[in-house]
Amino acid sequence: MHPMNQEILWLGWTGVHMTPWKLIGLLGALMFGARWFVQFFASRRARKPVIPRMFWYMSIVGSLMTLSYFMFSAKQDSVGVVQNLFPAFTALYSLYLDIQHRGWRRDRGAD
Repeated sequence: MHPMNQEILWLGWTGVHMTPWKLIGLLGALMFGARWFVQFFASRRARKPVIPRMFWYMSIVGSLMTLSYFMFSAKQDSVGVVQNLFPAFTALYSLYLDIQHRGWRRDRGAD
């Protein structure tokens, strides 16, 4: 068995079966979900709906982490691959458009 699919033994006391791939998948899911808090706080600060660039970075990293979990772990779940492939593509494209529209080093206050 590949080391990435073997249980992390020092977490055994928790009763949770955790592998390195599962940890990557969970962290990716948390990253993908936490992006909405970033968007919420940026909109609240601006007093209008905004999508900060960090939202797109978190979308890309989170979806690529969960995508790698579904592709390379013992699961190899095609539903998870399809579910995470589209968000990764759209986030990359949206980040590209944001950089094209606002420039690479945009002002922090201008959204």
